[in-house]
Amino acid sequence: MDWFESLFWEQSALQAVCVISVIIAVGLGLGKLRVCGISLGVTFVFFTGILAGHLGLSIDPEILKYAEDFGLMLFVYELGLKVGPGFFSSFRTGGIKLNMLGLGLVLAGTAVAVALSYLMAIPMTDMVGILSGATTNTPSLGAAQQAISQLGLSTEGAALSCAVTYPLGVVGVILAFVVVRKFVARKSDYEERHQDDSDHTYVAEFRVTNPGIYGRSLREISTFGSVHFVVSRIWHDEDVSIPGPDDVLCEGDRVLVITNEDEVAKLTVLFGEKSERDWNKPDINWDSLDKNLVSRTITISKPQFNGRRLGSLKLRKLYVVNISRVSRSGVRLLARPDLMLQLGDRLTIVGTPEAINKVGTMMGNSDTDLKDPNLAAIFIGMVLSLIVGSIPISIPGISVPIKLGLAGGPIVVGILIGRFGPHFHMVTYTTRSANLMLRGIGLSLFLACLGLDAGGQFIDTILRGDGLTWVGAGFIITLLPSLVMTIAAMRWWHLDFGTAAGMVSGAMANPMSMTYADGITPGDNAPVAYATTYPLSMFARVVIAQLLVLCFL
Repeated sequence: MDWFESLFWEQSALQAVCVISVIIAVGLGLGKLRVCGISLGVTFVFFTGILAGHLGLSIDPEILKYAEDFGLMLFVYELGLKVGPGFFSSFRTGGIKLNMLGLGLVLAGTAVAVALSYLMAIPMTDMVGILSGATTNTPSLGAAQQAISQLGLSTEGAALSCAVTYPLGVVGVILAFVVVRKFVARKSDYEERHQDDSDHTYVAEFRVTNPGIYGRSLREISTFGSVHFVVSRIWHDEDVSIPGPDDVLCEGDRVLVITNEDEVAKLTVLFGEKSERDWNKPDINWDSLDKNLVSRTITISKPQFNGRRLGSLKLRKLYVVNISRVSRSGVRLLARPDLMLQLGDRLTIVGTPEAINKVGTMMGNSDTDLKDPNLAAIFIGMVLSLIVGSIPISIPGISVPIKLGLAGGPIVVGILIGRFGPHFHMVTYTTRSANLMLRGIGLSLFLACLGLDAGGQFIDTILRGDGLTWVGAGFIITLLPSLVMTIAAMRWWHLDFGTAAGMVSGAMANPMSMTYADGITPGDNAPVAYATTYPLSMFARVVIAQLLVLCFL
């Protein structure tokens, strides 16, 4: 049986694969178990890694570091690609609020750390490590260590205190979410609230009673003010037609308009009268409006349309159809002529069945063609992520340059490529299942290696003189601000649970808690809020770690 023992105990590339695979498999299996209706999911891989390390399992340090870094990069980059299409619209409407709340959480955690340093007589050289571990922010630890070294002091306490508080830093945020979900959250807190998101469409019917637009074409009317809308159908008496830019409106005509909800009041003034009928219910049969016109959804699956502007296709002129809306990564966009199309976009088209079939043939309309992930974009993005993450950023008054690192670089590059890649005809589309698979592999690798690395000295460090004090202080720094801010964001700032949890996870630099929140909430609110909050909060923590050293030592 020597050959079998060598698979797990003799360090080699093969042994590393076996150990990491077993840790991930066991962790994912145990993560499905529910206690009082609660399960930790993929986060349990982290605890399985700690247990394996404590039992003496280890792998080659270089392989361990590679697998950990690669897993983190893969997870964060794929997350950036996923949220990229909707990131900037969310930042325009709610990003300032989320970042201010995130900075509030950063400052609250820092205040708690300073208070505990005095109350528990913990030197600031150790407390900066506790704060870094409690907030799972290793870049801030590196910055603090460099500042400590410049003062001629030892950095051992900071490194050990970070290592021992990091595990509970991961769990503490998730525990805060569990408490909020169990005892505080209401049913309405799980509902997606998109009323402030300008990229989500709203359908309304108007009656033309404004004399100012009688006899004017839709092209002329669209230039009135700064209102954005798309007219899907026009009723002249009882005849329904697909409108073109040169169609003229007459008194009493009815128009079906796709717009943003906050534009409805302006359009009511423009057209004259709004119908009370609710056109946003999911059970509306659009095909029943006219026997000759139908509404269908087709998918862009041909790469040559990636990066093309909708207006340049001239679909109305060539096929006599109207594009009413575009759905991208679950976000519904107005079908404006200047909209840049991306592979995988779903177009809602109104027209005759024959015309829609022709448009579908032209654009591909094949989900099968989209199932293969574009691996080139992934690896190109990773190279760019390393470059961006390694750029030193100098801040006046701070002696050590700040870097985005392996966590910050990939998410920034992922967001930018996900949003702007099609402008350069770069195919960034991956199916939801492929994206989730890659994110799951990356996060599992990261957690397994992180736990395995910490497990070897975890118990010994806790049992040493200051170990339990460090753990207690770190747990308070993690749990208390996260719990208070999550509840406050939901009650005072009226965020849904997914957005509040994503914001807290981003401010705490904790992708594991974001994954937990994403798994129990609808939509992509948690990852979008995480990506919105993470960059600024990470910068703030790096700067604050150095300021604590310079001001309190």
